[in-house]
Amino acid sequence: MKRTKSLLAIVIVMAACSGPQNDSDDSAGPEIVQTPILFDERREQLSLQYLQQRYGMSQDRATIKPQMVVVHWTAIRTFDETFAAFDPVELPQARDAIGSAGALNVSSHYLINRDGTIHQLLPDTTFARHVIGLNHCAIGIENVGNGTDLPLTNAQFESNVALIRMLHEKHDIEYLVGHHEYSQFIGHPLWKETDPGYLTEKSDPGDNFMTRLRTTLASLNVKAPPERAKASGPSLIDERN
Repeated sequence: MKRTKSLLAIVIVMAACSGPQNDSDDSAGPEIVQTPILFDERREQLSLQYLQQRYGMSQDRATIKPQMVVVHWTAIRTFDETFAAFDPVELPQARDAIGSAGALNVSSHYLINRDGTIHQLLPDTTFARHVIGLNHCAIGIENVGNGTDLPLTNAQFESNVALIRMLHEKHDIEYLVGHHEYSQFIGHPLWKETDPGYLTEKSDPGDNFMTRLRTTLASLNVKAPPERAKASGPSLIDERN
């Protein structure tokens, strides 16, 4: 994808112009390629609308206070295709099934390619739409792949481990959550979604991947989601949040 390749070629020069200033530091941690998606005034406006309409939160800036990391897989086959899906500010017309929750496009803070390369798309404390009910406190990590013919790789696993360690040190992350586990927060103080019917069934990245992650990161004392029965609700096709 031409825009992606151009960004990668001049990423250091253009990072400040393509989105809000990155809030990561240069201290010890994994190598991270800055590959920002577009974050302009329109994206911030739509983010603020989402916070108000979906969560009842009125803010001057579209920022979050990270308290959890939510791990996803893209269900999109390549990095370029995923970047192209996240970069536009507004949802495409083809996704009108989820437009009722707002025109803001879905996105994530990090995107890990199949070779383990970590790309940062948004600063950690910038709002991103990637998980129902929890976007106000959740850093999203997307992994290129799926649970069938493109299972997540060992390189991706190791990059998730290194990235989550860094995020925990920066933000004192309390919860480590798989996207498929998000509904276990219903009724928890962190749950903010105002529409009880706005729910999806998710399978990413699966119990095995999350168990392995939490076991490897046990020394961080991050929590799994609270135990509760899985919620049911209407399925919104290809919803990424």
